Amino acid sequence: MKNLLISLALCLPAAQLFCQGTRGNFVTSDIDHFWTAYNKIITTQDSAQQYDYLNRLFIAKGTPGLTAMMQAKRYTLKSYIDAINKYPLFWKSIRSNTLKAKNYAREIELAVNKLAKIYPVKAAELYFTIGALRSNGTTMNNKVLIGSELAMADENTIVAELAGDFSYLPAFFKNNPVKHIVFLNVHEYVHTQQKTAGGYDLLSQCLYEGIAEFVPVVAMQKPSPTPAVGYGTKNNQKVKAVFSQEMFSPWFYNWIWNDFDNEFKIRDLGYYVGYAIADKYYKQAKDKKLAIKTLIELDYNKPDEIEQFVDATGYFSIPVSQLKQAYENSRPVVTGIRQFKNGARDVNPALTTITIEFSEKMDKRYRSFELGPLGEPNLLRLKSFAGFSEDGKSASFEVELKPIQQYQLILGEGFRTERAIQLKPYLVDFKTADK
Repeated sequence: MKNLLISLALCLPAAQLFCQGTRGNFVTSDIDHFWTAYNKIITTQDSAQQYDYLNRLFIAKGTPGLTAMMQAKRYTLKSYIDAINKYPLFWKSIRSNTLKAKNYAREIELAVNKLAKIYPVKAAELYFTIGALRSNGTTMNNKVLIGSELAMADENTIVAELAGDFSYLPAFFKNNPVKHIVFLNVHEYVHTQQKTAGGYDLLSQCLYEGIAEFVPVVAMQKPSPTPAVGYGTKNNQKVKAVFSQEMFSPWFYNWIWNDFDNEFKIRDLGYYVGYAIADKYYKQAKDKKLAIKTLIELDYNKPDEIEQFVDATGYFSIPVSQLKQAYENSRPVVTGIRQFKNGARDVNPALTTITIEFSEKMDKRYRSFELGPLGEPNLLRLKSFAGFSEDGKSASFEVELKPIQQYQLILGEGFRTERAIQLKPYLVDFKTADK
């Protein structure tokens, strides 16, 4: 069955979601096309032939959902071919589950109809497609995009090949995601109703995700299946204390879409924080329908309003403005340049290495640079990055200087600590001597 809108005769009066398309379509044809292409791809080792099969039998026949999924997750033909060739046991084990996608149409339509009883939903298109192991579910505009190769996995899915490249997937599959496929669809459906496609900092992004996790709980009267919510509920004070120190970071990788390499050893704890804030707001509200409307329609383009909303919930014991100031005060700074004092006007042009020293240990994976006020003519160009020191508190760069030249370079906020606290920008500014 390629499109469940085909057969109106099978629809029941109580379930109008997919039958009349008033709230969206349910499309699974990408799954069938993928396996048709897969059957051909595994018959040859000729890469050109493999790409041809994939393009002709899957990509070219793809739904708007596949196009959107590829765009959202930056999938390329190579992404698919590499995944197919590298994880044959995984694909073999997941195949039968993905082919059952159409069986969930009725449950999903009933669940979204429950959502419609507490919020006037706009139509969204639901696509069960196949990705290359980067997402079990996402959205783009009014499209719910399900990565069936992950979302429909279970504890029997073979993970031995995935342990190195996707170390979080074995634990994810043990939670039997296919059993929570209906909840996932409602979560993503809520995202299609929200005003923006995400937040502007860690706090707002976690609120964006947490609300989409909370609203289905109210609509379906079922608990969240996300392990982070269960863990966070039991460890709220500890989670809140750490989160409050990082909540204004523009980077999310310690809290959302992350691996288990954090101090709690739990993925996606940011979902819990947003969920907990939404839950607290909802429980305090006298008008529950209005509360759901307020939650879904928060505007993440208005930081002041988001912060006022969070303050109103009382989730944090002190005002968000004070937490923001504390965050600013905690940001690392450049303490100096080892070879000379910044601002010097007599730097030796024979100098080949510049070492920047930081107030605390930095995350060695990240760095960023910007033009100084004098622009490109005075840019300090780096020949190479020599690397961070072992303790992460300094970084060295290879340079090639000219006599009597003023140089500038801004070390940007891309430099950050291991807790994703961004560096306060620092202008390197000096002038070389005549020889």
